[in-house]
Amino acid sequence: MAISFSSSSIPFHFPLAFPVAIRSRPLISKLQFFTKKKPPRFCCQSSSDSNEDYLLDAPVSVGDGFSFSGGKYSDEPSPADEWFKQGMIVKAHTVGGTGEKAKDPIFGLAMGGSSQATSDLFRWFCVESGSPDNPPIILIHGFPSQAYSYRKVLPILSKNYHAIAFDWLGFGFSDKPQPKYGFDYTLNEYVSSLESVIDKLSKDRVTLVVQGYFSPVAVKYAINHQEKLNNLILLNPPLTVKHANLPSTLSIFSNFLLGEIFSQDPLRASDKALLSGGPYKMKEEVAMVYRRPYLTSGSAGFALNAISRAMKKELKTYVEEMRKILVDENWKVKTTICWGQRDRWLSYDGVEDFCKESNHRLITLPMAGHHVQEDCSEELGKLLLHL
Repeated sequence: MAISFSSSSIPFHFPLAFPVAIRSRPLISKLQFFTKKKPPRFCCQSSSDSNEDYLLDAPVSVGDGFSFSGGKYSDEPSPADEWFKQGMIVKAHTVGGTGEKAKDPIFGLAMGGSSQATSDLFRWFCVESGSPDNPPIILIHGFPSQAYSYRKVLPILSKNYHAIAFDWLGFGFSDKPQPKYGFDYTLNEYVSSLESVIDKLSKDRVTLVVQGYFSPVAVKYAINHQEKLNNLILLNPPLTVKHANLPSTLSIFSNFLLGEIFSQDPLRASDKALLSGGPYKMKEEVAMVYRRPYLTSGSAGFALNAISRAMKKELKTYVEEMRKILVDENWKVKTTICWGQRDRWLSYDGVEDFCKESNHRLITLPMAGHHVQEDCSEELGKLLLHL
């Protein structure tokens, strides 16, 4: 993404390398830096279509030392705020580290509260739907996404289930500690944290629905807790050897320095990362929720950078382990693979053969891409009701 602006009669153009707050106002907006001088006017363009331009506005007050904070999308109630009101905060998984105050990895600046780990347990953002007396079903989003991706699935499942969706650590409204200050975003840490949050959310047997690149993490958890699971539903998981490499849209966040910069760009980290996985088209009010973490603090971007590096380093091993687990005769959990056939990141080649070999049920969704719950939410919700 780039910002273009004019000062006097000389045009300038430079890449955006820090998060900002978006204000949807017509034609005029201001970006205020660490100065009292009158700032130039800025226009941020998210595509080649000039009708999709939006303007940037950051407040005078500075946020966590790296990014701006406190900005609004508009003067109207924010869709992100409305989503947050539907949820709750659950504390689970012990905080590691020395307890030192976190600093950003580029300039060594002190980070704000959202980048700091709590002193005891991490805070997870969860949204639930349906009676607690119903069987529990836990919906787990992929990389990179949020629990918000299941917003249309939750009410459908509430008819028969107590449905719960949560944000992984580093995503959405959950804690986003700086790497090396309580959580390093390794896949092993995600496995142990998943155990903690599932134990917190339900004492009963659960059904797990897991999407995308976090599927191997869930399977690694499940092999040691089969007694805890009723069913496992995997949505476009990386099943084949070819799936073990991140697409360029995601792997770019793992690059040295460039990854730190791009992860602070809300359009690249949010919009582009989500849209490149399939046919999914986001409305502006939906995009506003997904962008929110990257606009209010640098911690979301640095978490994205860290998990991208971990995925690039560890995903191949985890995919291999998941394949072995799912074909092993000791695997007793009823498993279903749901596959959006318009996935632009993971090829369908080899998926059908693997499901036949492992004797797991395969359900294809012709109109869905990588983010099945976004592309075909109603179809997925009804499907899950009958599995």
